[in-house]
Amino acid sequence: MDRIDFIKTLGTLGAGMFGGAAFLSSCNKLNVAPLNIVNDADIFSNENGVTAYLASIYATLPIEDFIYEPNNGFMTNDGGRWQCFYQTGALDGELVGPYGGTGDGAQGFGFWPYDHIRTANYMLETLPKYKNAFTPQQVNQWMGEAYFCRAYFYFALAKRYGGVPIVKTVQNYPDQSISELQVPRNKEEDVWDFIGSDFDNAYSMLPGTSDRSRANKYVAVAYKSRAMLYAGTIAKYGSQNFVAGEAQQKGFVGIPVSSATKFFQAAYDAAKLVEGNYSLYENEISDKVQNYVDLFLDQNSPENIFVRDYSIASGTAHSWDATMTCRYMTADGLSRSYPTLDFVERWGSLSSAITNPDGTPIRFTDRANIINGLEPRLLATVYFPGDTLRGLTFDIQRGIYKSFSGDAVSELNDNLTSPNDGPDNLILSGSTDQTYNGKRVIGLCGISTNGDDLTRTGFYVRKYINYKAPQSACGLYQSTQSWIDMRYAEVLLNRAEAALELGTSDMKTDALNALNQLRARAGGNQELMSTLTIDTVRNERAKELAFEHHYWWDIRRWRIADQILDNSKFYGLLPYYVADEDKYIFLKQIETFQRVYTFDKRWYYEPLPGGELGKNPNLYPNNPGY
Repeated sequence: MDRIDFIKTLGTLGAGMFGGAAFLSSCNKLNVAPLNIVNDADIFSNENGVTAYLASIYATLPIEDFIYEPNNGFMTNDGGRWQCFYQTGALDGELVGPYGGTGDGAQGFGFWPYDHIRTANYMLETLPKYKNAFTPQQVNQWMGEAYFCRAYFYFALAKRYGGVPIVKTVQNYPDQSISELQVPRNKEEDVWDFIGSDFDNAYSMLPGTSDRSRANKYVAVAYKSRAMLYAGTIAKYGSQNFVAGEAQQKGFVGIPVSSATKFFQAAYDAAKLVEGNYSLYENEISDKVQNYVDLFLDQNSPENIFVRDYSIASGTAHSWDATMTCRYMTADGLSRSYPTLDFVERWGSLSSAITNPDGTPIRFTDRANIINGLEPRLLATVYFPGDTLRGLTFDIQRGIYKSFSGDAVSELNDNLTSPNDGPDNLILSGSTDQTYNGKRVIGLCGISTNGDDLTRTGFYVRKYINYKAPQSACGLYQSTQSWIDMRYAEVLLNRAEAALELGTSDMKTDALNALNQLRARAGGNQELMSTLTIDTVRNERAKELAFEHHYWWDIRRWRIADQILDNSKFYGLLPYYVADEDKYIFLKQIETFQRVYTFDKRWYYEPLPGGELGKNPNLYPNNPGY
């Protein structure tokens, strides 16, 4: 068996790198011949070759974007790539969605990107041999980008598994023996230190500006603030609500509490370095809702730090518009994930907005009146009943009461314990075609209980929806809005959380200033905060970064997932039409599928991939509970 066949047969060992396996994959992306035909000089001695090689690394970065599925991975081919509604938010209570339970996504998908890490290592080792062909600035930039990408891969590993093998050099078979390739795990703290060091190298070598999808020095420290904040919270809260085991005893999972301050300080310092190089998106328009909507669609936003672009021509277009809004407003596709009332009420309880002091439901002439007085950022994040999109109205309605008397609580307790049952005077339907006295029983946008392709909560996602696109262009694989993987708002949130965790008076003041910048931009000027708690900071983070794949990881690093998802059901705000009054009422009810969400404490870490454990006994012990 020759070297290439050997690689294809055995795959990756231990840390996961045989000779040219990753490079072969990258060459295929470059549409050039394998390593035994193309020499290093053909790639690393000319700018086009180096740029193409780097492009292959960037293309494999584990960015959790529109098409990322926490139970299936980073979609690069068709497969499940269209199912944008398989969102991490549908596991953590931001949304309810297609998952049967939290375990669907909490136990991972065998992520092990050491082939791609090898590609970065190969560049770090090989490019300096050809440095005389370029200016020192060019070499530094490319080396800095390789360090950035390697840190990105390791961050994706560490947040899933804790300690993993740190491999800084290119491994080669058969030059090295199998036992040499079976690299053992490093302690979790060492991995986070390594990630920070790689981001530091990137910062020191990169220029201050770059194209939107490439790293520069401020991109590097923005991501460092994210990674170091993660490490700091693992150190501070990691001993809470955790399943003990041999891996924890040996330091492969968990970080000593004494190291928390080190990581929080590193996160804060990194975030501060970004200041002045990016800024919050604040258009000149006075409409704060529209401003917040547009920041996710404006290609020239000064808030965008690092993005992933898509196009129909390249075959990389996604399906966010077709799968996050109901079919009534799109060209094809189906929706499956819907914001919860629990998420919406992070901005404050809506009880007084839908219920009179005596407990009776408030009557509304128009469903859209429910949004009166709500913060612009919320209205730009979630579509409410009565909102409009592409000239169509979200006519969300659960059913029709022939008449309604009494209070909301009694009505729900006595008659609506099951989502499909109701009192004699309540008409429900699973079909949008059924009418009562000429009035549609449920809206074309839902709510339905015979399928989950209409909202189960009374809400739809608005963030990232391209309202400018005509309905005919909102089909599968037709959406091209960019995914903003890092924006300045997150840097401010990282800075605020790290500062509050550090706890000095000056740091608390800085945290308050950072968060008030976000609240002012969001139209919350009248509610600028004067004091902070850690719960306040976390709530602001959850509001600002909703549906951007952060909250799922946040509740894990804070070690509160098992409390939030403790046999939990989530709520919706369901509108009903009262026929004899020609009015609408809203009732707070458990979402119509009444799914139960739990979180097993062992899920704070994912199990090491079984195939890798089989190849490399030095990866044992597996994470606790597996």
